[in-house]
Amino acid sequence: MQNAKLQFKVQNLRKKYPKFVYKSYSYKISSNNLKIFFNFQIEPSVQFNPQITIENIDKSRIKRVGDKALNNLIFHLGLMEIPSYWKTTCSPEIVIKAGSLNSEQIKWWKDLMMKGLGQFFFENKINFRKPNFLKIKTLLIRPNRAIAEFGRIHSKKILVPVGGGKDSAVTLELLKKAKKDIQCFSLNPTEAAKNIMRIGGCKKPIIVRRKIDKKLLELNRQGFLNGHTPFSAYLAFLSVLAAAIFGYKYVALSNERSSNEGNVKYSGEIINHQWSKSFDFEQKFRKYSKKYLAKDIEYFSFLRPLYEIQIAKLFSKYRKYFSVFLSCNEAYKTASGTKKPTRKWCGNCPKCLFNFTILFPFVDEEKLIKIFGKNLFDNKDLLTTMLQLIEGEKFKPRMTTSTRSAKLSRQSRDVEAALRGKPFECVGTVKESLVALYLSWKKNRGRTSVRLPFLLSYFEDKILPKYSRLEKESKKIMNSWDKQNNLSKELEKILKKEVSKKG
Repeated sequence: MQNAKLQFKVQNLRKKYPKFVYKSYSYKISSNNLKIFFNFQIEPSVQFNPQITIENIDKSRIKRVGDKALNNLIFHLGLMEIPSYWKTTCSPEIVIKAGSLNSEQIKWWKDLMMKGLGQFFFENKINFRKPNFLKIKTLLIRPNRAIAEFGRIHSKKILVPVGGGKDSAVTLELLKKAKKDIQCFSLNPTEAAKNIMRIGGCKKPIIVRRKIDKKLLELNRQGFLNGHTPFSAYLAFLSVLAAAIFGYKYVALSNERSSNEGNVKYSGEIINHQWSKSFDFEQKFRKYSKKYLAKDIEYFSFLRPLYEIQIAKLFSKYRKYFSVFLSCNEAYKTASGTKKPTRKWCGNCPKCLFNFTILFPFVDEEKLIKIFGKNLFDNKDLLTTMLQLIEGEKFKPRMTTSTRSAKLSRQSRDVEAALRGKPFECVGTVKESLVALYLSWKKNRGRTSVRLPFLLSYFEDKILPKYSRLEKESKKIMNSWDKQNNLSKELEKILKKEVSKKG
């Protein structure tokens, strides 16, 4: 029943709002800040005007990049803004009036929309595979030569995008240890991100403020379509723009190999919450960037060869970040502007449980409880979440007493379908979650005087007997190295050296 209502809503919105238009963009230098303005319209009557401010830019930097190249980079950033606003109505047509795209570029952007919005399509039960679901066209047909004007960057400086989680802290520490010339870059930095940059020794980091049009939040409250958009893809375009302006040759993300694994299958496609963090996206963006944005800038992920649990082990050595890092999405949610964010680990979501689990084998339990506020393994309400993490698509919600003796209602089936698969969060692979639980159980089991908390006790009784090779699997994962990466030999050597260290 819920699915039918969603499909009816989508059909009505697409009919009522047939066209999304990227009308224009503009920019100006104001008080050493680059202010960028975008103008979108969902015909016939909905207007959006998001803004971006890149702080502390000397005018000479803008002059060095050149007008045509800067316009091209800003135009592309506007293209990356589209998913956030287009998703409200899923208009059948996107018209680009602000600039020019050739057929290859249009194909690339359509691919990004389909893969980057996969979770949004799944959760709103949208048939994105049907013929003519989305058409993208441009009104300006001219060759794109802007990239040719952009001068070469001879510097070897590295720009490191920093969020509030552990991964970017690890990238910072390892590159700093290797005496690389690095600078931090952060979009709408949270307190956690500010503290990580401060503790990491980043002086005068590059700060960008993104201001979403309030009308988007209003439409969300009114019941228009809403859902996940590919934030890391947005960060890719923004970081290349920042690197071009400030003269950084390298952009070192902190995305890991775990992001390559999808969540569920829908309409014949694998839906991956982390697609814009994946190696697939990284490869596609690198190729696009070198051809259409800035051929001399190298975009890559420094931690790409590693699983999340390997990164957790590296992070465990940097106790100075323990009290400040925060990667729980619930901590920043505002319910479309109706509540204030908590800015602390919620202790109840998949991301909290996953982070707790991968850190548990390597961090003193007392310190971990201080970070999360409690021992999450004692929370019986997290059993379903734990099973989702370690079973992925094989997970089926356990029948409750009320539904066991009767057929599931349509609503119950909708709830059941929504729970299937790995959680839509930035969590690790099913296999590494299983290994992390095994290592956590093994650590706790080693202390005979300590009782097993609920989740580890359940793991021991119900899960462990099904797997006889977890000791071997744990060693394999902890020593793993994915060759699908874009690291130079020098950077590869730096990371391998740290991963191979004992203890």
